[in-house]
Amino acid sequence: MPSRRSQIAMNEAEIQAFLQAQRTIILTSNRRDGFPHPMPMWFVLEDDGTVRMTTFRKSQKVLNLERDPRCSLLSEDGEVYAELRGVLIYSRAELIDDEDAAIDTMLRLAGTELDNPQARDAVRPVARKRVVVLCRPDRLISWDHRKLGGGY
Repeated sequence: MPSRRSQIAMNEAEIQAFLQAQRTIILTSNRRDGFPHPMPMWFVLEDDGTVRMTTFRKSQKVLNLERDPRCSLLSEDGEVYAELRGVLIYSRAELIDDEDAAIDTMLRLAGTELDNPQARDAVRPVARKRVVVLCRPDRLISWDHRKLGGGY
Protein backbone atom coordinates (compact mmCIF):
# COMPACT_ATOMS: atom_id res chain seq x y z
CA MET A 1 0.00 0.00 0.00
CA PRO A 2 1.39 3.44 -0.92
CA SER A 3 2.39 5.83 1.85
CA ARG A 4 0.25 8.87 2.64
CA ARG A 5 3.15 11.04 1.46
CA SER A 6 3.13 9.42 -1.98
CA GLN A 7 -0.66 9.59 -2.15
CA ILE A 8 -0.77 13.35 -1.65
CA ALA A 9 2.36 14.36 -3.60
CA MET A 10 1.76 16.43 -6.72
CA ASN A 11 3.41 15.50 -10.01
CA GLU A 12 5.41 18.07 -12.03
CA ALA A 13 2.41 19.24 -14.06
CA GLU A 14 0.30 19.64 -10.91
CA ILE A 15 3.08 21.60 -9.19
CA GLN A 16 3.47 23.88 -12.21
CA ALA A 17 -0.30 24.47 -12.44
CA PHE A 18 -0.57 25.12 -8.70
CA LEU A 19 2.27 27.64 -8.65
CA GLN A 20 1.04 29.37 -11.84
CA ALA A 21 -2.28 29.99 -10.06
CA GLN A 22 -0.61 31.58 -7.01
CA ARG A 23 0.50 35.19 -6.63
CA THR A 24 2.27 35.10 -3.26
CA ILE A 25 5.03 32.86 -2.01
CA ILE A 26 6.80 32.98 1.36
CA LEU A 27 10.55 33.46 0.94
CA THR A 28 12.44 32.35 4.02
CA SER A 29 16.05 33.43 4.33
CA ASN A 30 18.41 32.86 7.25
CA ARG A 31 19.25 35.67 9.62
CA ARG A 32 22.76 36.10 10.99
CA ASP A 33 21.58 34.77 14.38
CA GLY A 34 20.22 31.58 12.76
CA PHE A 35 16.55 32.44 13.04
CA PRO A 36 14.47 32.17 9.86
CA HIS A 37 13.23 35.36 8.22
CA PRO A 38 9.98 34.56 6.33
CA MET A 39 8.52 37.25 4.06
CA PRO A 40 5.62 37.18 1.60
CA MET A 41 6.67 37.94 -1.98
CA TRP A 42 4.86 38.30 -5.27
CA PHE A 43 6.54 36.05 -7.80
CA VAL A 44 6.73 34.92 -11.40
CA LEU A 45 7.23 31.25 -12.23
CA GLU A 46 9.50 30.49 -15.18
CA ASP A 47 8.86 27.48 -17.44
CA ASP A 48 11.90 25.70 -15.95
CA GLY A 49 10.53 26.09 -12.40
CA THR A 50 12.71 29.06 -11.46
CA VAL A 51 10.95 31.52 -9.17
CA ARG A 52 11.62 35.18 -9.96
CA MET A 53 10.94 38.03 -7.52
CA THR A 54 12.14 41.56 -6.96
CA THR A 55 12.83 43.39 -3.72
CA PHE A 56 14.61 46.46 -2.47
CA ARG A 57 18.39 46.14 -2.60
CA LYS A 58 18.76 47.22 1.05
CA SER A 59 16.12 44.85 2.45
CA GLN A 60 16.91 42.42 5.24
CA LYS A 61 16.21 39.44 2.98
CA VAL A 62 18.86 40.62 0.50
CA LEU A 63 21.41 41.05 3.29
CA ASN A 64 20.54 37.54 4.50
CA LEU A 65 20.80 36.02 1.00
CA GLU A 66 24.12 37.74 0.31
CA ARG A 67 25.53 36.12 3.43
CA ASP A 68 23.78 32.75 2.96
CA PRO A 69 21.98 32.04 -0.34
CA ARG A 70 20.11 29.03 1.07
CA CYS A 71 16.40 29.68 1.24
CA SER A 72 13.01 28.05 1.12
CA LEU A 73 9.85 29.10 -0.67
CA LEU A 74 6.36 28.10 0.42
CA SER A 75 3.05 28.57 -1.33
CA GLU A 76 -0.10 26.99 0.05
CA ASP A 77 -3.87 27.17 -0.01
CA GLY A 78 -6.93 25.50 1.45
CA GLU A 79 -9.44 26.48 4.10
CA VAL A 80 -9.91 23.08 5.75
CA TYR A 81 -7.56 20.11 6.21
CA ALA A 82 -9.14 18.11 3.38
CA GLU A 83 -8.37 20.96 0.96
CA LEU A 84 -4.77 21.73 1.95
CA ARG A 85 -2.35 22.02 -0.95
CA GLY A 86 1.11 23.40 -1.09
CA VAL A 87 4.60 23.39 -2.53
CA LEU A 88 7.80 23.83 -0.54
CA ILE A 89 10.92 24.63 -2.57
CA TYR A 90 14.45 24.41 -1.24
CA SER A 91 16.81 26.58 -3.24
CA ARG A 92 19.84 28.80 -3.36
CA ALA A 93 19.00 32.36 -4.31
CA GLU A 94 20.86 34.25 -6.99
CA LEU A 95 20.72 38.04 -6.72
CA ILE A 96 20.68 39.96 -10.01
CA ASP A 97 21.51 43.65 -9.60
CA ASP A 98 20.38 44.86 -13.02
CA GLU A 99 17.86 47.64 -13.66
CA ASP A 100 16.41 46.12 -16.86
CA ALA A 101 15.99 42.71 -15.20
CA ALA A 102 14.17 44.42 -12.31
CA ILE A 103 11.94 46.31 -14.76
CA ASP A 104 11.16 43.10 -16.66
CA THR A 105 10.27 41.31 -13.44
CA MET A 106 8.11 44.17 -12.18
CA LEU A 107 6.21 44.32 -15.48
CA ARG A 108 5.69 40.57 -15.53
CA LEU A 109 4.32 40.73 -11.98
CA ALA A 110 1.88 43.41 -13.16
CA GLY A 111 0.91 41.43 -16.27
CA THR A 112 2.22 44.21 -18.52
CA GLU A 113 3.95 43.71 -21.87
CA LEU A 114 7.72 43.99 -21.55
CA ASP A 115 8.02 46.12 -24.70
CA ASN A 116 5.69 48.87 -23.40
CA PRO A 117 7.94 51.95 -23.19
CA GLN A 118 5.54 53.98 -21.03
CA ALA A 119 5.27 51.16 -18.47
CA ARG A 120 9.06 50.69 -18.46
CA ASP A 121 9.58 54.40 -17.83
CA ALA A 122 6.93 54.42 -15.09
CA VAL A 123 8.62 51.68 -13.03
CA ARG A 124 12.23 52.67 -13.77
CA PRO A 125 12.67 54.98 -10.70
CA VAL A 126 11.65 52.16 -8.34
CA ALA A 127 13.53 49.49 -10.32
CA ARG A 128 16.77 51.41 -9.77
CA LYS A 129 16.48 50.56 -6.07
CA ARG A 130 15.67 46.88 -6.55
CA VAL A 131 17.36 43.56 -7.26
CA VAL A 132 15.92 40.42 -8.77
CA VAL A 133 15.93 37.26 -6.68
CA LEU A 134 16.11 34.05 -8.71
CA CYS A 135 15.46 30.75 -6.98
CA ARG A 136 16.08 27.55 -8.95
CA PRO A 137 14.64 24.55 -7.11
CA ASP A 138 17.12 22.11 -5.55
CA ARG A 139 14.35 20.04 -3.96
CA LEU A 140 10.55 20.18 -3.98
CA ILE A 141 8.02 18.84 -1.52
CA SER A 142 4.34 19.02 -2.38
CA TRP A 143 1.02 17.95 -0.93
CA ASP A 144 -2.58 17.94 -2.07
CA HIS A 145 -4.92 16.60 0.59
CA ARG A 146 -7.80 16.68 -1.90
CA LYS A 147 -6.30 13.48 -3.35
CA LEU A 148 -7.36 11.63 -0.20
CA GLY A 149 -11.01 12.17 -1.03
CA GLY A 150 -11.86 13.18 2.53
CA GLY A 151 -10.29 10.05 4.06
CA TYR A 152 -7.37 10.19 6.44
